[in-house]
Amino acid sequence: MGKFEIRDNFYLNGEEFKIISGAIHYFRTVPEYWRDRLEKLKAMGCNTVETYIPWNVHEPEKGEFNFSGMADVKRFVDTAAELGLYVILRPSPYICAEWEFGGLPAWLLADEGMRVRVNYKPFMKHVAEYYDELFKIITPLQINYGGPVILMQVENEYGYYGSDSSYMEEMKKLMLDRGVVVPMVTSDGPMDESLSCGRLKGVLPTGNFGSNTKERFQVLKKYTDGGPLMCTEFWVGWFDHWGNGGHMTGNLEQSVKDLDHMLNMGHVNIYMFEGGTNFGFMNGSNYYDELTPDVTSYDYDGILTEDGRITEKYKRYKEIIGKYAPIPEVRLTDNIIRKAYGKLKAENKVSLFSVINDISTAVTMPYTVSMEKLGQSYGYTLYRSRLEREQSFEKIKLWRANDRANIFIDGKPVKILYDRELLSEHEVSADIKKSQEESPVIDILMENMGRVNFGPRMEEQRKGIDGCVQINGHIHHGWDMYPLPLDNTDKIDFTKEYKDNTPAFYRFTFETDEPGDTFLDFEGWGKGCIFVNGFNIGRFWEIGPQKRLYIPAPLLRQGKNEIIIFETDGKVRDTIELKSEPDIG
Repeated sequence: MGKFEIRDNFYLNGEEFKIISGAIHYFRTVPEYWRDRLEKLKAMGCNTVETYIPWNVHEPEKGEFNFSGMADVKRFVDTAAELGLYVILRPSPYICAEWEFGGLPAWLLADEGMRVRVNYKPFMKHVAEYYDELFKIITPLQINYGGPVILMQVENEYGYYGSDSSYMEEMKKLMLDRGVVVPMVTSDGPMDESLSCGRLKGVLPTGNFGSNTKERFQVLKKYTDGGPLMCTEFWVGWFDHWGNGGHMTGNLEQSVKDLDHMLNMGHVNIYMFEGGTNFGFMNGSNYYDELTPDVTSYDYDGILTEDGRITEKYKRYKEIIGKYAPIPEVRLTDNIIRKAYGKLKAENKVSLFSVINDISTAVTMPYTVSMEKLGQSYGYTLYRSRLEREQSFEKIKLWRANDRANIFIDGKPVKILYDRELLSEHEVSADIKKSQEESPVIDILMENMGRVNFGPRMEEQRKGIDGCVQINGHIHHGWDMYPLPLDNTDKIDFTKEYKDNTPAFYRFTFETDEPGDTFLDFEGWGKGCIFVNGFNIGRFWEIGPQKRLYIPAPLLRQGKNEIIIFETDGKVRDTIELKSEPDIG
């Protein structure tokens, strides 16, 4: 049992305590590697680990909760405790984190009137019901009850988003009512406007920033009421989005100086200590002037690489931390190796259109509806109809559609539309050959590229086609809609027909006696996602900057392994290669 307090400083069991923390997201690292990353955190001199808790991971379907495997937050916290580390939890329904929909579950958007991050009764009811389950797990992990958790955060960067103080008060009350006894914090950008909008009585405000520590802390000091100064997200790098031209990196020399100032003046949580990976379809997106979906790697130019390797930044930070705290001797218990398995040749291939009825069941309606209204959260949705009354196919426009559309007539590619292109009418050129037996088929494969995780556009994130399809100026009715979350790749029948230039699945196998971390080079392939032994390791796209996808060794088996690539644009080659080094641009 212990006690953590906020007075003029942080106090642990009555003694002043300097928080030197690093961020590790348990949901971005396979559980087999949690101990390795935490050991390296401690060995750098950190005494605390911080993590977000993503709602959409823990309640993927309404009322269906998951706290196992990569979602086993208790196991992660317990592992930290075994190593003598304290823990900061950020259980807000919204986490940002460049994570899909900022951590909010997509099923919220099935409600046509949904408003998020505001005191809207249906939203707050969902949050309360989620918290009922979540806090059963994390409340006993607090230091007062013998656990390692010393702080929890209320909401996340709310001052960047809104100013509903009644919502913030209700969020705080939800936590208190479910047994939170450790001190609570908010975190906001270090500007007067953000700190003013995000403040909450009885809760310590902290700042999120990556430079100019002295100036940022001076602004923050005006809001802490004599309490300690803390940077809850000290940004040591940045994230990459598809097509950004190269891997984003931080200024190491300036970063080292800022860390020194931070520890001299207050407390720090390093964001990110290890970034990890946006496995599956869980990358977020930003939208300012255009849609910018994040890549699969969340390397973030962190202190450790995406796959947990120690960097020069690690060594330099360790030197600075050593000025303020003793550096413990830590024996690293896991010998993680990298392996190159060489080139693999495709053994089987089949077109999506050939197996669509094996891996999905159509929902038939006169009009199109969004992915969420079909009960689907992630992946792709195929919209199919017949051109029975159209005499030609010359113009198309998709209304209220997100994010990317591949359009086909009778299985032949016609047009790819992306982001804002979906909002305007497009000239198209396609032959529609009618016979007495059947009319031409139009297929529109819609891809959810990752919901926006920041700002007012979050309420506009219904994917697929939520409006209508306009052909030659009129609304076309009569649709079969096939949800494709691609969580059943074992049902793909590779004996069926394959056609070039169509969305298709490609199967590879290889054998190994020694599983090691490896990196799948997708050079020569267009766009899609990749499955290793049924696990979705993430998206690829030829535009970069990421050129290889990370495959942690625990996803591999001794003996035979299977890789399935789903490629949507018809840009393929016969081979892939598993290499021993990453390439993120």
